[in-house]
Amino acid sequence: MNIRFCVFLPLRSIVHQSKNIGVFLGLLVMGVLSVHAEIFLGQGNMVGEVNQTSAILQTRLTASEKLVEGDVSGHEGVACFEISAAKDFKQVRRTPWLKAQAASDFIVKIKVTGLNPATRYFYRVVYGFNKSNAHAGPVGSFSTLQKATGIEEVSFVVVTGMNYMSFHHGKLGQRDPKTKVRTRNPATSYQGKDKALGFPALETIAKLKPTFFVGTGDNIYYDSHDAMEARTLPQMRQKWHQQFRQPRFKELFRQVPAYWEKDDHDHRFDDCDREGDRPPISDLGIATFREQVPVVDPLDREAKTYRTFRINRHLQIWLVEGRDFRSPNKMKDGPGKTLWGAGQIVWLKRTLLASDATFKLLISPTPLVGPDDARKKDNHTNIGGFRHEGEEFFKWVVDNNLHQQGFYTLCGDRHWQYHARHPLGVEEFSCGALVDSNSRLGRKPGDPQSTDPEGKIKQFYTQKYRSGGFLRVVVARQGTARFEFYDENGKELYQAVKGLN
Repeated sequence: MNIRFCVFLPLRSIVHQSKNIGVFLGLLVMGVLSVHAEIFLGQGNMVGEVNQTSAILQTRLTASEKLVEGDVSGHEGVACFEISAAKDFKQVRRTPWLKAQAASDFIVKIKVTGLNPATRYFYRVVYGFNKSNAHAGPVGSFSTLQKATGIEEVSFVVVTGMNYMSFHHGKLGQRDPKTKVRTRNPATSYQGKDKALGFPALETIAKLKPTFFVGTGDNIYYDSHDAMEARTLPQMRQKWHQQFRQPRFKELFRQVPAYWEKDDHDHRFDDCDREGDRPPISDLGIATFREQVPVVDPLDREAKTYRTFRINRHLQIWLVEGRDFRSPNKMKDGPGKTLWGAGQIVWLKRTLLASDATFKLLISPTPLVGPDDARKKDNHTNIGGFRHEGEEFFKWVVDNNLHQQGFYTLCGDRHWQYHARHPLGVEEFSCGALVDSNSRLGRKPGDPQSTDPEGKIKQFYTQKYRSGGFLRVVVARQGTARFEFYDENGKELYQAVKGLN
């Protein structure tokens, strides 16, 4: 009788415990004794860039499911995706096999095409050391977008400011005079018993069952200003690993597809542009973002990270790129200074004019209305920043009467929620920071330390109390849109309902 033992111990430990190394090695050679290690999906699965007929599927093969010395190490192996319109996978499509390799951070992703509109799909990863020992992982699902004539209700959430370090380790304290590194105050970190699960707002979002999720940037913070500051590629990757291994992230993104933008903190550092050689350099930040989230087809190196999606008859969204094409922040503001770049502006205007959607929502990593802090030079609201381009764009919007045709801006970046209207008539909703410990109260119109010291902006709502949270948008069958602000525990703080004038 041939009995095979699977030993889940490191080879060195097994040899050390064996009284007869010669017998041990003989059994190993004969195949009676096998040494086995496991591969995990430590960061779960993600679906991105869903449209009517395609989606990007992504996972990462890992050596553990939990943090080990502050990271989730990758593991070589192979994987493919199975996708089916039936939950039992009786009729299934399988993608080609993909290799999980160190060069791509052990991430496997692929764009699947030929899908049907308005259809719920189920998917799973088949993975292992090689094809012969691969097995299927947990089942996830997503729905493709409706046709341009569809009218079924759609809801989505908009978030920013997912600050892992402040949530888990507390706010920054004083700088050590010797090491020049700032410490953190653990007392200001999240104190709930569910801390190990990750951000409470993610569970709140999951309960709302949105059609999709939009991360507007500051999805992670390379510039944590402490001993975990990320300057090199391994350090930058570690930030993403820490974020996405949290159980609430894994559970949410297994069921809800996402669209991703980047901002300063997940590009390089606070208020960064492309200038200078302070690490991480701009090109590395751009490449790492494209690697770590399902935002572009991995086979299309020229794919742009600005894009638009027609969700249904009533809704079209625009996701803009605010870092890759910008002029230097310190450049004098005027006609020659741009945050978006000439090509993106031409594309944005052309596609907006071509849309007949009831609601046209521009989702921006940074604000266009504000008000913001007067000291900044980073965005379209800032005096001496990129205000000229922002004002010119809003003039164009008004000249084409788009602000009376369902055009609104939704923004991330700011750590507080607000609903405001620019003097030219364009309204904006700021989603606020997702994490409570990363939130603050904002500037109000008329504040001398704001970008609107004369009080020309009309502010319909801003938070009275500091809290984390998010923006939820619900577009109903009859062609109305509700803009809802929530705190991280699901309390609704404000609601605005919009229809065509």
